[in-house]
Amino acid sequence: MLTDLQCRKAKPAEKSYKLADARGLYLYVTKTGFRSWRWKFRFAGKEKRLIFGSYPEMSLGTARDARDKAAALLKAGTDPSLQAKQIAAARMAESQTTFESIAREWHAQQAASWAPHHAADVLKSLELHVFAKIGALPITGITSP
Repeated sequence: MLTDLQCRKAKPAEKSYKLADARGLYLYVTKTGFRSWRWKFRFAGKEKRLIFGSYPEMSLGTARDARDKAAALLKAGTDPSLQAKQIAAARMAESQTTFESIAREWHAQQAASWAPHHAADVLKSLELHVFAKIGALPITGITSP
């Protein structure tokens, strides 16, 4: 099993290499020195790999916890790599749902019941005063004051 000291001392080499931990978890060290936590497993008879994160941003203990959670999914018959892809896609979609996009949808729905002049004023106010400050923020990152 790896120790944190071994992880910290992992230096780049001529070729990329692996430092094995336990139960398929290893620290992958590239020839440029980038270090990432990876887990090798088998699902439906095929060998697969799952990347958990980079070291030192993700500690050895956290990587082991991630491996254990993924192993539990595997034991339950779920492909951990597929679930990781679904979570990543959901995060991407969530981050692309900005305040501006939601506000424009809201405006389009409301504009049907407003006078054209009022709808134009509301949109202009949003563009001048709101979108420049918080328009690009993900909607999930905005909380009430």
